[in-house]
Amino acid sequence: MRPVAAAPQPAPSPSPSHDEDNPWHTGAACCRDEAGLFFAPSKEPTAARLAREEQAKRVCARCPVLLECREHALVQPEPYGVWGGLTAAERRVVLARRRRRDVELREAARVPAARRIAG
Repeated sequence: MRPVAAAPQPAPSPSPSHDEDNPWHTGAACCRDEAGLFFAPSKEPTAARLAREEQAKRVCARCPVLLECREHALVQPEPYGVWGGLTAAERRVVLARRRRRDVELREAARVPAARRIAG
C-alpha cells in the first residue's frame, strides 16, 4: 500500500506579493479545487488516474504560481501528486535531466582549468 500524501495547504484568496506572510501558494489555483484531484486514491485504475491528472494539469495551466509550485515540488522533492503541472513521474524526469546537466557543467568547468594548468 502506498502512503497517502498530504494535499497542498489550503490558502486564502490570491495575493500579488509573496513573502513570509504571503507565501507563493496563497495565489495557487488549486486552493479552490478539491485536493483529491491532485493526489491519487489508493488502487486507482490507470484510465481514471490519467483522466484525473489531465484535469489537475488544466487547473495548473491557469495558475498564476505554476512555476513557484513546480520548483517547490522539485526542490522538496514531492513524491506524490500533481504539482506545478507535472506528475511525480514527470518530476523525476526533470530532476534526472537537471542532475545530468549539473554533472556536464561541472565536467566542462574542470576541462579548461586542467588545460590551463597543463599548458
